[in-house]
Amino acid sequence: MNKTELVNAIAEKADLTKVDAKRALDATIAAITESVKKDDKVALVGFGTFAVVKRAARNGINPATKKAIKIPAKKTLKFKASSTILD
Repeated sequence: MNKTELVNAIAEKADLTKVDAKRALDATIAAITESVKKDDKVALVGFGTFAVVKRAARNGINPATKKAIKIPAKKTLKFKASSTILD
């Protein structure tokens, strides 16, 4: 499902116009994005949780040259699905 299909589904299920559904989806995505950028966890009960995870620096291997490289520490986004979503 792409964004257009999601907007159509939201409009149909919530009895909204497609314009209002798109505006609501964009606002939801923006709110989640802002919260995650502040390192906050976003928990949507019955759907899942978005959280920022800090990965430590580590050593790795360049697959093309087989030489050792240092991989820097970074933040990444983790999503954990709710147990009820897959039932």
